[in-house]
Amino acid sequence: MQRMRPWTLLLVAALVLGKFGPPALAAEEEAERRALVRRGARLWSPYCGACHNARPASERSPAEWDTIMLHMRVRANLPAEDARALLEYLKAR
Repeated sequence: MQRMRPWTLLLVAALVLGKFGPPALAAEEEAERRALVRRGARLWSPYCGACHNARPASERSPAEWDTIMLHMRVRANLPAEDARALLEYLKAR
């Protein structure tokens, strides 16, 4: 049996990981993000809409939404899971 050269092993590993590794993970993460966006859309009205008029989320940058959500988590006593879903929703709009 012939030994494989180290670069051949790296190439095989890269091909295997490319086929079964990160892309599959990326698809799962994207599906989770979409689910969070949908949940955030449902939560916006009871949490945010109770005090704020609907305005385009694009008025704020993602970094600004991070800061606003930290503030509103305290002010509105938002659970962490709900705050994360609302943040994903606002960043996606």
